[in-house]
Amino acid sequence: MKIICVGRNYGDHIKELENERPSEPVLFLKPDTSLILKNQPFFIPDFSDNVQYEVEVLIKINRIGKHIQPKFSHKYYDEIGLGVDFTARDLQNQLKEKGLPWEKAKGFDGSALVSSWVKKSKFTDINDLSFQLQKNNEVVQQASTQSMLWKIDELIAYISQFFTLKIGDIIFTGTPSGVGKVASGDQLTGFLENQQLFSLKIK
Repeated sequence: MKIICVGRNYGDHIKELENERPSEPVLFLKPDTSLILKNQPFFIPDFSDNVQYEVEVLIKINRIGKHIQPKFSHKYYDEIGLGVDFTARDLQNQLKEKGLPWEKAKGFDGSALVSSWVKKSKFTDINDLSFQLQKNNEVVQQASTQSMLWKIDELIAYISQFFTLKIGDIIFTGTPSGVGKVASGDQLTGFLENQQLFSLKIK
């Protein structure tokens, strides 16, 4: 199982971090050791003073695929979830300045929260899913998949050009604006179409 993440897929988040708007999806990977185990908290690592949350809609791949055409992408997933891509922003900025890979800032142990899964058939329009993240009961991120630069089926087709997609692979589809720092004692709660899919304690 691999975790494939898409960066810079919401225009407001690109502006927020003052990044350049990409001409094609930005991809990076997280190892399976980045997964937060069920019912476990997120532990802030000691190598960062600015770990930030990034809420994202997730897709779980249900069949093997390579060079998938966009019109067939919908056949490769039937479950949608919500997750948090935890990012050591201070470390990421240092790496970006040197032109180095982001993995230390993005793929460290416990840096990926994956919620429970919901059947795709329960949603009327995958390209207009509302989702939000609350920190300590205050909404900090809120968006719709309608705002994605590249929609879910486009992402699956694009990713499959480079990586063979296998059963159980998870795609993080990008985060909207509103990212921010976490602190010990925070509680993060995620909602997809007004349904709570996770609640996570920060330690």
